Amino acid sequence: MLKTILAQVKEYKKASILTPVFMFGEVIMEMIIPLLMASIIDDGVNKGDTSHIYVIGAWMIVTALFSLLFGLLGGKYAAMASMGLGKNLRKAMFENIQNFSFANIDKFNTASLVTRMTTDVTNIQNACQMVLRMCVRALSSLVTAMFLSFIISPRLASIYLVAVILLGTCLSFIVKKAMRYFQEAFAKYDDLNESVQENVSAIRVVKAYVRGDYEKNRFKKASQNIYNMLFRAESVIVWNSPLMQFTVYSCILLISWFGAHMVVGSSLETGDLMAMLTYCMNILMSLMMLSMVFVMISMSVASARRISEVINEKSTLANPTNPDYVIPDGSIRFDHVSFRYSSTSEAPVLDDINLNIRSGETIGIIGGTGSSKSTFVNLISRLYDVDSGCVYVGGKDVRTYDLDTLRNEVSVVLQQNVLFSGTILDNLRWGKADATREECIEACKQACADEFIQTFPDQYDTYIEQGGTNVSGGQKQRLCIARALLKKPKILILDDSTSAVDTATDARIRQAFREAIPGTTKLIIAQRISSVMDADRIIVLDDGHLDGFGTHEELLKNNTIYRDVYESQTQGGGDFDEGGVS
Repeated sequence: MLKTILAQVKEYKKASILTPVFMFGEVIMEMIIPLLMASIIDDGVNKGDTSHIYVIGAWMIVTALFSLLFGLLGGKYAAMASMGLGKNLRKAMFENIQNFSFANIDKFNTASLVTRMTTDVTNIQNACQMVLRMCVRALSSLVTAMFLSFIISPRLASIYLVAVILLGTCLSFIVKKAMRYFQEAFAKYDDLNESVQENVSAIRVVKAYVRGDYEKNRFKKASQNIYNMLFRAESVIVWNSPLMQFTVYSCILLISWFGAHMVVGSSLETGDLMAMLTYCMNILMSLMMLSMVFVMISMSVASARRISEVINEKSTLANPTNPDYVIPDGSIRFDHVSFRYSSTSEAPVLDDINLNIRSGETIGIIGGTGSSKSTFVNLISRLYDVDSGCVYVGGKDVRTYDLDTLRNEVSVVLQQNVLFSGTILDNLRWGKADATREECIEACKQACADEFIQTFPDQYDTYIEQGGTNVSGGQKQRLCIARALLKKPKILILDDSTSAVDTATDARIRQAFREAIPGTTKLIIAQRISSVMDADRIIVLDDGHLDGFGTHEELLKNNTIYRDVYESQTQGGGDFDEGGVS
């Protein structure tokens, strides 16, 4: 875990090294000042040597300026190192997430990933800065002050030593107890973020079902859980202050009492007593700073562990050693393919699938909910790897292809259509980054999207809100189809991607496919028979098994499931929206 976090320091190593150096320099300058003060009192004031006071006073000013300079430089480089570490941690997580397979993504929910990239990284940044500045400063100050105190008076310094041991023991107990609460609290941030994310993204559903009060109570409960844990932790930490105050005042009283007797007995100079009192405050304040550092570290341990999990997560999919970069055609073959999402699952999601699809064919796919239609097409673009058997594209096992090459040639319009904030053109160019405006318009015409885009005041420069909330479901689907067409793929997969458009528009989109991309293999998952009945062949899936594969006429004669679906949808005279408008 620590190795993973420190590996992200990278270009900020210099700043990470210079910070402790400058902090140590600041401490040394501060430790010299009490000695100079003692010299002024003992050799200047007591002896009436004015020139000595001026000289040592000048040196005190120089020392203070150097202390200020070192402190400023230490603060600058500490900020640079900690913020740089946070930047690199977020970058490392985000880049690794981009390489995740669907199986990896299933392990982390969105709210958890957001928490790790925000709250957890912030904890690491704060801990890094405190370690580089406060921890180094506190340790240096503690050791230096203790060393100089023993040089001045071992007898009085022994009071410090006893206080340090007692206070350190008490503070370690406090930190250990608080650490447990902090670890539990940060784990609950996921629940809070999940509540906020779901509520905001589904606000229309919340309002439609009048579930505002329920969501408020849900958020309140998640927030209260964090409050309870942090309150318990702070209730323990709060003992730091009174314990520190008691120790400080006790040491001051003891040193003043014994030191005064030593001054009267001429075994200690007045200036040395003043220096001892100054070192007393330095030592005990150093302990207080160390306790704060340990608390921050305890808070960040859980965060570091969660961040490391994301960075160290290895994708279940990887490029072969010598990948193929050319896909000959859009033919597809499933050879005894079986697949399950988890190795512990009792039954496979897809079981012994055998079929052969010729390049350029239009294939319909139907089946009931949970029949694994989406899983079937996800194997083609290698979003998952099969458990047994092989999936062939262009006559080669998909596992032999470069992943980017394969996914560029297998264009998928997913069941959950996603648009990103930006203009319509920006979204379309996800399919082809260098696509011209004319190419984008042509793709939209094929997807029957140009007709509604032209009604917008800004047309193709219309700004799409995050998630595409300012366009309808059917409009969103057609934009996603146009985006996929821009890639000019060898295989085009529509995963129930025309469910939000009427049957007339659906038919026009399919007609455009036949005319514009005849050489592309097209797989169309649909719930409506009208969307697949004119396909070259149709796949019927039932509970992960291939129940039928043939033309519309063949399946009507030989496949019970297909015939039942067809009759249930056509007995009423066709789909209700046939001939309607989009």
